Amino acid sequence: MSKWPWPEPKDDGAAKHLIAGTRLPDLALPATFAAPVNLARYQERAIVFIYPFTGTPGEPNPPDWDTIPGAHGSTPEAEGFRDQYAAFQVKGYEVYGISGQSSEQQKAFAQRSGIPFQLLSDAGFHFADALNLPRFQTGGKVYLKRLTLIVRDGVIYRAIYPVHPPHTHAAELVASLNARPAQP
Repeated sequence: MSKWPWPEPKDDGAAKHLIAGTRLPDLALPATFAAPVNLARYQERAIVFIYPFTGTPGEPNPPDWDTIPGAHGSTPEAEGFRDQYAAFQVKGYEVYGISGQSSEQQKAFAQRSGIPFQLLSDAGFHFADALNLPRFQTGGKVYLKRLTLIVRDGVIYRAIYPVHPPHTHAAELVASLNARPAQP
């Protein structure tokens, strides 16, 4: 595995409140395909990875993206979840990705990268506000910091923050789920 070339995020404590037993907000988010998804009402196990931004070929990244710890890596992270999707399903987990990007941007990315699971748009930051998710700013715009929630029946079972490196996160998460007894 190659070393991740961009700055590593540090645990700034911004997700310490996302503890086991925390309920997800009861709201529906636009999805890349099918109807909007309300994760609070999803009555199964799920992996919810939250990411800042997926770029578009030929368009520049936001300002200072190369120097912001944890900013880079949304595309390789999502593609990692794509590549491990069958393994998560075998373990009984559905996968969802959430960012503050528009549903249209997410649909274009999902088509380009062959993403088989739903990407959910929190462009209004309603989900993020309800959970007080960590964020950063650049170029006058707000982005969600990368984190992963393991949930069951709309309740957080475990939060992983910070996520690093993003390109190996999905494979490492599958391995950790395989090493643990089945979660409730």
